[in-house]
Amino acid sequence: MKTFKLAFLSVVVSGALFNSAQVAAHDGIERILVSGHQANLLGQAMSASEGVLGQPEIEIRPMLRTGELMELIPGMSATQHSGSGKANQYFLRGFNLDHGTDFATYIDGMPVNMPTHGHGHGYTDINFLIPELIEQVTYQKGSYHGDVGDFSSAGSVGFSTQMKRKKGLAKVSLGEDAYQRVLLADSVAQNSTSTTLYGLEYQTYDGPWTDIDEDVDKINAVVRHSIRTSEGVLTFGAMGYENEWNSADQIPSRAVSQGIIDELGSIDDALGGKTHRYSVNAIYTTADYALTAYVIDYELSLFSNFTYYLDDPVLGDQFEQVDDRKIYGASGSWHPDNNLTLGFSTRYDDIGEVGLHKSQQRERLGTVRSDKVKEWSTGVYASYDYQWTSRLRTNLSLRYDYFDFDVNSIVDTNIYNVALAPNNGETSDDLWSFKGSANYLLTDDAELYLSAGQGFHSNDARGTVTSVDPNNGDAVDAVDPLVRTFGYEVGVRWRPSAKFNSSLALWSLEQDSELLFVGDAGNTEASRSSKRQGIELAAYYNYSDQLSFDLEYAYTDAEFDDSKVLEQEIPGAMEDILQLGVTKRFDDNWFATVRLRYLGERPLVEDNSERSDSSTVVNFMLGKKWNAWAMNLQVLNVFDSNDHDIDYFYASRLPGEPATGVEDLHYHVMEPRTVRFELSYEF
Repeated sequence: MKTFKLAFLSVVVSGALFNSAQVAAHDGIERILVSGHQANLLGQAMSASEGVLGQPEIEIRPMLRTGELMELIPGMSATQHSGSGKANQYFLRGFNLDHGTDFATYIDGMPVNMPTHGHGHGYTDINFLIPELIEQVTYQKGSYHGDVGDFSSAGSVGFSTQMKRKKGLAKVSLGEDAYQRVLLADSVAQNSTSTTLYGLEYQTYDGPWTDIDEDVDKINAVVRHSIRTSEGVLTFGAMGYENEWNSADQIPSRAVSQGIIDELGSIDDALGGKTHRYSVNAIYTTADYALTAYVIDYELSLFSNFTYYLDDPVLGDQFEQVDDRKIYGASGSWHPDNNLTLGFSTRYDDIGEVGLHKSQQRERLGTVRSDKVKEWSTGVYASYDYQWTSRLRTNLSLRYDYFDFDVNSIVDTNIYNVALAPNNGETSDDLWSFKGSANYLLTDDAELYLSAGQGFHSNDARGTVTSVDPNNGDAVDAVDPLVRTFGYEVGVRWRPSAKFNSSLALWSLEQDSELLFVGDAGNTEASRSSKRQGIELAAYYNYSDQLSFDLEYAYTDAEFDDSKVLEQEIPGAMEDILQLGVTKRFDDNWFATVRLRYLGERPLVEDNSERSDSSTVVNFMLGKKWNAWAMNLQVLNVFDSNDHDIDYFYASRLPGEPATGVEDLHYHVMEPRTVRFELSYEF
């Protein structure tokens, strides 16, 4: 029986999909990679809100930043409130994911989300990805899929790196505000069964800000060695990423209206950070099973100041968030027959320090909290597909997850003279999750989907054992280690011809506890129960080989689900996301792409008394290929919109203002129109 996994010609390993077109065809079946908006998933997919994309969609998409790769997923938007080296904010299904708390991300089987992170639980930084080396992007939304666990209530995505290239690639990009990028990538075949791919990227950028230079200093390196065996493919991979930058963070609206700064200015011009991520992994895939193992070394030092002089009117409120960890993990799946899939995943985070320190001009003044954390999780699942008739099929999944937390403070007494030993502790938790779907092929052109499932997200390990507020010594309650979610979806996919492909999904998601961003702490905290529901529409039309259109629209109604009827709105819950794209191919290998992204209004406080404005940005790309050469010109933010990338509403204090501070809108403006030119050569 064909399943969703075989339709994508991939093997699922804990949320990451590996292209089995690169697995030896020992069974005599020629395997061809099929991906893209026009891929025919009728009779294959488990829901209307999942899909698979490839390099062709990436090549024609103008992008300001690497994080916008997430916008390949219909209904998702990526924005930024800080510098180019920090993870983006991701909006999907009414979540301001604040870096990925309820959306699981994988690259070649390795998890990207960082639990118990210094900046925010689930932190998801994909700046280490090189877009040109991505082979496949596979996404699925909702909590209906047994192969993914933590962070996946809103959905998940798996990025797969290329194993080989047909031709080498050398690329140089130049743009305004000192944007420079160089890329070199190729693959070398040692023999008929062994290939090594490598890629090296270097980027600098100063940004458009009036009082700082971002001074981005980013380097990425990838090496991937693949060996074809009689049964499958064995791959060894290594990635290295380093970045250092200055930040122009969100600013208070009143500072602009009073002429203290302009929209491209800063209150604290000594913000920024540095980070690295090094990883090695091994993957073995066959037609029947897949195994992966990995080791990741990760570190982040991030300086921020959201409230300026509210807590400390003399030295200011700047703080440093630190995360330093090693991650060890493995996962696998096995298909004993065409119907049954068994899988597992395990992960151990050895966090040397996750901390918050008061600082000034990037110099530490003292520690608020600093902990060593050991966090271990493991999950197992069984998924069973059954084809009842030629048109009706079902999938049932049962998943079990176990988490263990161990937290120990590095300092005895912090800068506020609060003893931190009471926040030490150990705890564990587990849960079972049941998921299922039923799919009915209405006609050869249309399929109906019904999906439902239990999911969850973990909480920050420190919150599961804490008893003392490190800011004032007050007693606080610990949070539940694991938070239950439940979602369901009804959808339809319609593909009347190879030229037109569309899907429609009506969905709902209930969550026992929200994780919300806290502006004055720069972190996430557990909050109230919630309910979200919405509609998603995606349509792709190839009018001809020369002209194509795409439309993606998502509407979400998100509310807290408890007795506080006058404070039901979830701050940051995006209500409308719309993306439109047109691509035109001309004679002599010219092409042009125009993309529009619209983000609707959203509540900024629970009682809906403060709301953000909507925002619109248009990007344009013009390109040409000739022989081994190619060029493109990107105009980002074509109409020079000064709409906001992000909005928050909270109290902050500027010099001379009342000690209690001023409640105000804080925002990060879109970067002004910028032009970038790219020249590449294949060899």
